[in-house]
Amino acid sequence: PPPGVCGAEQADPGLFLLEEKFVSMCFFFLSSLQVIKVYNEDNTSRAVEVPTDITARDICQLFVMKNHCIDDHSWTLFEQLSHPGIERTIEDHESVMEVLSGWGMDTDSRLYFRKNYAKYEFFNKPLDFFPDHMVSLSSETNGIMNHSQLIQTFLNSSTCPEIHGHLHAKEQGRKSWKKFYFVLRRSGLYFSNKGTSKEPRHLQFIAEFSDGDVYTLLSAKKLHGAPTDYGFCVKSTKHGSPRDLKLLCADDEQTRTCWVTAMRLFKYGLQLYQNFIQPHQKQKTSPMRSISENSLVAMDFSGHKSRVIENPSEALSVAVEEGLSWRRKSCHRLSSHGSPSTSQSPMSNIALHMAQPWFQSKLSRDEAHPASDTFLCVLDSQSNPKTFVLSLCHTQRIKHFQILPVDDEGDLFYSLDDGHTRFTDLIQLVEFYQLNRGVLPCKLKHHCARITL
Repeated sequence: PPPGVCGAEQADPGLFLLEEKFVSMCFFFLSSLQVIKVYNEDNTSRAVEVPTDITARDICQLFVMKNHCIDDHSWTLFEQLSHPGIERTIEDHESVMEVLSGWGMDTDSRLYFRKNYAKYEFFNKPLDFFPDHMVSLSSETNGIMNHSQLIQTFLNSSTCPEIHGHLHAKEQGRKSWKKFYFVLRRSGLYFSNKGTSKEPRHLQFIAEFSDGDVYTLLSAKKLHGAPTDYGFCVKSTKHGSPRDLKLLCADDEQTRTCWVTAMRLFKYGLQLYQNFIQPHQKQKTSPMRSISENSLVAMDFSGHKSRVIENPSEALSVAVEEGLSWRRKSCHRLSSHGSPSTSQSPMSNIALHMAQPWFQSKLSRDEAHPASDTFLCVLDSQSNPKTFVLSLCHTQRIKHFQILPVDDEGDLFYSLDDGHTRFTDLIQLVEFYQLNRGVLPCKLKHHCARITL
């Protein structure tokens, strides 16, 4: 062959080896990424390409950034299985790909990105989650749980707390439900075949949590014929058939919350507490993030010259301020109710909520008549001009709840329960009570589109 032209018989074997390694590396790089679809609460979805070892917390941080949300550590990734009608919180440390691998090929399962204010609230207010009559020490010690050390007792693997009480259980292979006395321990879930007896010969094993997850039932009455809508179940990670679900039902929301929270604590233990405190600690570089993301820095362009913000606290403050600014501009851009003058005034809580469809200004209580299962937020309380009123319709009756401003060392908050639960603005308050009943007779559902006078 001419000089400089390599014939097949003269090809360098090292060159083919190098090309083979290069192709293998490219294939490995492509196979380490996967496209997943995540749904928002309004059922809009977004497909993103993520590493295969990404966690639920990483997904939430990614969508907080993409959706321009304020990261108040309540954003959560949910797993929803449509066929059995169940969903659960995916813990922050869990691998998302491991969750997806448990889905069938023809399933209509989804990942949802939405807020869950109560995700770690049991660390702050254990008394609200674990009533005295449901929590005790093991039957061997015959003692009563000290609630000041309740969470520590759950996290300490050497202690033996237990949850006990009556639950409805769906009988295997039947449509009927039967009430039993249940006992939850580290070793698993049991029910008594003789009243409320906890003797070993009377306790029958139901499920353990090393290879199972606890889900809530989305429509317990409609889909499963449960006596109440406060259903939950234990689903084995090894058996995907709906017949293997251990369907249970509580008489009220607090009872269900107690059982579900205790099961999470028994399964994950100290890992849940680490998930809880991690956002409040100095953020470390995640190995799941790409090189380009790790190279991002916070910049300040407010002066004549740009500068790098090296202080993490200052960077976080700037990020939150930027998120609030984007949220304010978005509200005025998307709604025709916003006043042009407010967009030019300094940012305030008033400017944030005035553009919301559920907000009605210059309306009295007597004029507020929301339709069945709707709500609206009313400006200008007749008794106190500085407060707001939340009006809702429940059981065909109009009810009004005063939203009071709470001043905490110069910071203004809003509250429906005399300051026990505080919110920085009315948008956050409404979003919370759409997911949690709290002091209201029901969760907020649909805002009132029209006012009947």
